[in-house]
Amino acid sequence: MSLLRISLGLSLVALPLGAQDITGFTRAGAERERQLERAAAAVPSSERAQAHARVLSAEPHVAGTPGQARTRDYVIDQMKAMGLETEVRAYDIWMPHPTSVRVWRVDDDGHELDLHEGAIAGDSTLGTTGEVLPINGYAGSGDVTGEVVFVNYGLIEDYAQLKALGVSVRGKIAVARYGRSFRGIKAREAEKNGAIALIIYSDPQEDGYVRGDVYPEGAMRPPQGIQRGGVANGNGDPTTPGWASVAGARRLPLADINVPRIPVVPMGYGNAATLLRDLRGTPIPAGWQGGLPFRYHVGPGPVRARVAITTDTATRALKTIWNTYGIVRGSELPNEMVIIGAHRDAWGPGAADNVSGTVSVLEAARAVTEQIRRGQHPRRTIVFATWDAEEWGLIGSTEYVEQDSARLMRGAVAYLNQDVSAQGSIFGGGGSPSMRGILRDVVRQVDDPKGGSVYANWRAAAHLASDTLEPPMGDPGGGSDFAGFYNHLGIPHSEWGFGGAGGVYHSMYDSFAWMSRFGDPGFVYHATAARVGAAMLLRLANADVLPYDYVEYARTMRRFLPPLTQAIAAAGGGVDVAPLAAAITDMEAAATAFGAARDAALAGAPRPAAFQVANAALLGVERALTRPEGLRSRPWFRNLIYAADEDNGYSTIVFPSVNEALRRRDIALARSELADLATRFTAASRKLDQARAALGAPGER
Repeated sequence: MSLLRISLGLSLVALPLGAQDITGFTRAGAERERQLERAAAAVPSSERAQAHARVLSAEPHVAGTPGQARTRDYVIDQMKAMGLETEVRAYDIWMPHPTSVRVWRVDDDGHELDLHEGAIAGDSTLGTTGEVLPINGYAGSGDVTGEVVFVNYGLIEDYAQLKALGVSVRGKIAVARYGRSFRGIKAREAEKNGAIALIIYSDPQEDGYVRGDVYPEGAMRPPQGIQRGGVANGNGDPTTPGWASVAGARRLPLADINVPRIPVVPMGYGNAATLLRDLRGTPIPAGWQGGLPFRYHVGPGPVRARVAITTDTATRALKTIWNTYGIVRGSELPNEMVIIGAHRDAWGPGAADNVSGTVSVLEAARAVTEQIRRGQHPRRTIVFATWDAEEWGLIGSTEYVEQDSARLMRGAVAYLNQDVSAQGSIFGGGGSPSMRGILRDVVRQVDDPKGGSVYANWRAAAHLASDTLEPPMGDPGGGSDFAGFYNHLGIPHSEWGFGGAGGVYHSMYDSFAWMSRFGDPGFVYHATAARVGAAMLLRLANADVLPYDYVEYARTMRRFLPPLTQAIAAAGGGVDVAPLAAAITDMEAAATAFGAARDAALAGAPRPAAFQVANAALLGVERALTRPEGLRSRPWFRNLIYAADEDNGYSTIVFPSVNEALRRRDIALARSELADLATRFTAASRKLDQARAALGAPGER
């Protein structure tokens, strides 16, 4: 799954903090770095990207299957051929696979729906490989029959509206359309409201013929196209929440794990029409009409359905997954690490999600190793990772983070995420506000296949009203492999990719043929994403002083204060934001003073010992904005700045500890959480002060 969620606000152009050519480098070092990045960016090849993609998308590779083991072997072989040190880590994960998924309509002639996607003209993938069952990973098993109720998107507010209409789903089979929330939230709410099963379908209004021509004539989802996907709401192995699934690890009893208990089945809109067309009962509320060619109704009935899922829970619930790593040991600072990663598993051939990200990592690795062959060894360690079982709940990356948390907390400089890095030509980026300036600067020097730089085309596509604005970037809420690094440990992260129109997400049609025709013909944007990755890695691995921008970070935080004030008023008032506002102002002042000290130090004679002390302090800035006990609602989420919304899954909630208390109208808790958050900002400012002092501060605050 991909996460390039765009902030509602636009970023102000950060003022230069000094005269050096690249933030964080001496003047002489900056020129060498520019030359190095240009040389590395010239290495990724669209031809090689296409060759990688052809092999990696040749068959479905669901986590825990032989097809996925073959992607492990391919990636490791490629990394060994580059001369990288390699490692494979295996974890045994509680991950039952469905062995049978069936749905019937039983109120008419009792016919069974054909849930196969089937072969499609011009796409040979389904003609040579087996088709993946219509899976919602971690769905419950069972065999149930009941009346059908249409629940719109299956959101909390949709069930509230049904209740107001006098419609209950208790004992019924709920049918929800994909969109507007993570599918795991849909499963949670259906079960919470008493449904005995949930069917989730892809409405043509979202990614089918309403949006454009369907595959194979166009890029959008055909009637039989199925969006598979996980429905567990936690991160990592659900039987080992918060600790790694290594040999001998304790596991929760199955009765205590956080997974759905009801059957959940995905289907295409062709089959959904069979269940929805004849629904009657309560008229739909305004806004519930989808794109199918008939008037929708809520029900219940007269349509009745039967849903039956069997799994291998009793016979083979544990599956082995494999993360792969290619490692370049830093020549000077080997214990400091820059990590780039992409998940390797998919729900089908996975050409976009996420062969494209894996290819980007491989080509970035080749770009870096080519510079090493030329004698340019990075100062810090670089890790090229591919994760397994992301689609089931960010499992591979989460197990790694939980297993290596102490080492990562000490030395991880940044995590760079590649999830759906190329399925179009429109650039987008996101991540920690401290990393946004680095990404903007890097893409200024990367050519766009359309002509001009990636940055120039990004700005043009954003239709900015002023030269003082920057294109908006996504916030790191959750939903992809950065979550363990950022949401759990507070390690700065960045992500980017090229997107466009498409309707084959998580289907068997996310194939090499689709990508070649619609997603990235010529695979030029696969290579471009890798060029960005290579330059980002080298920038962070070689910097004299880590080039985080905490002025931009603090200014971003200040823009979240008015919405917080509005949320307080909506909850009844009684919470003063002044202490938090003051702490954010202090952080901006500390960051500004640090920037002046950094630039002065880098303009003078290099002082490696002072730089090292300053960098150690800088590594603690965003760690200071986490707390070990995490959020009260979800202890795994330790970051107090951003989290995935617990009632949506995809969207981001800012200042989650405070806003979740306000959502519950617990004013006393909101007040104490805000005070706690203000102290975290103060601690982050002290880290900046320590970094400034190490460099010899020209501007004492």
